[in-house]
Amino acid sequence: MRLLLQQKPLAGESPKYVQLILQQDLLGGWTLLRETGQIGGKVQLKREQFLNQESAIAAFEKARDAQVHRGFLVMFAQGASAPQ
Repeated sequence: MRLLLQQKPLAGESPKYVQLILQQDLLGGWTLLRETGQIGGKVQLKREQFLNQESAIAAFEKARDAQVHRGFLVMFAQGASAPQ
């Protein structure tokens, strides 16, 4: 699953964004990647490991909801089972 969220830019600034990627690793676990930054600027990448899909999806949805609460808008969603 992949989700791209973006915040409305302030005057004269590039928009801030958050990208959430949830993927299964080669050993059957799950990885949640959180990429945050400003378009054209520095980027920060955080990685979380999960043993099962249920806890990984719960963390994905919690991260998504937190960003939407902060004013980010969903710009792109990918994945057959992407949460709505």
